[in-house]
Amino acid sequence: MYIKAKAIFASYKDNMKTNEKAVAEKLLQSNAVRLSPAEPFTWASGWKSPIYCDNRRLLSFPYVRDFIKSEMCNVIFESFPEADLVAGVATAGIAWGAMAADQLKLPYIYVRPKPKEHGMGNQIEGSFEPNQKVVVVEDLISTGKSSLQVVDVLRKAGLEVVGMISIFTYGFKVADEAFSAAGVPYISLTNYENMISLALEKGIIESEMQPVLLKWREDPANWAGLQ
Repeated sequence: MYIKAKAIFASYKDNMKTNEKAVAEKLLQSNAVRLSPAEPFTWASGWKSPIYCDNRRLLSFPYVRDFIKSEMCNVIFESFPEADLVAGVATAGIAWGAMAADQLKLPYIYVRPKPKEHGMGNQIEGSFEPNQKVVVVEDLISTGKSSLQVVDVLRKAGLEVVGMISIFTYGFKVADEAFSAAGVPYISLTNYENMISLALEKGIIESEMQPVLLKWREDPANWAGLQ
C-alpha cells in the first residue's frame, strides 16, 4: 500500500487544481499570513521565521471562510473521491474538517493530540468503522511531524488514510520526504512560494527580499534573519 501511495504522491502534487494565488490572496487579506523579514517571528521550536501563519483568523471572515471551504471540498471531491469520511486535526483543523464534511455530506470525526484523560478516554471522536477510507484535514503543514502522528493514530484504529489536505504549507523538503515515506499523498490549497510571489506583486515586500525569503525555507532552523 505504501509503495502505491508513493507512486501517486507526485501525481497528486502535479495535478493540483486549486487556485493557489486566490487562496494566498485571501490569507493576506485576512492577515492570516504576516510577513516580517526585518523583524522575524520566533516559533515554538525556537526557529526564526520571516512569516507567521494563523489560519484560525479565516474563520472570522464569512466570505473568505466560504471560499476556503469550497476550495477544500473541490480538492477532496476531485483528488480523494474514494473517501468514506473526513477527519479533522485538533484543534485548528476541526472547524475546517467539519465544514468540508458537511458540504460533501460525509461522516466526520476528529483526532485529539492525545487520548482524553477522563470519560471514555477517546483520542478519535466520532463514529467510524474499521477499513473505512478517510481524508485528513489540517490547517497548516510545516515539518509534517504532528500531521503524520494523526495518520498513525487513524491507522492504528483500522482506518485507511487516503490523503491529507491543508490550507497552507511552507513546502519544506523534510515534510515532502516524511509524507512520501509514510505513503500519504497531501495537497495544500496554497503554499509559501505562491505567497511570496503574490506579496512581491502587491508591493508588500521589495524584490531584493524574495531570494532572502526563499533562502529561509531551505534551512529554517539556522536562519538568523536579514544579514
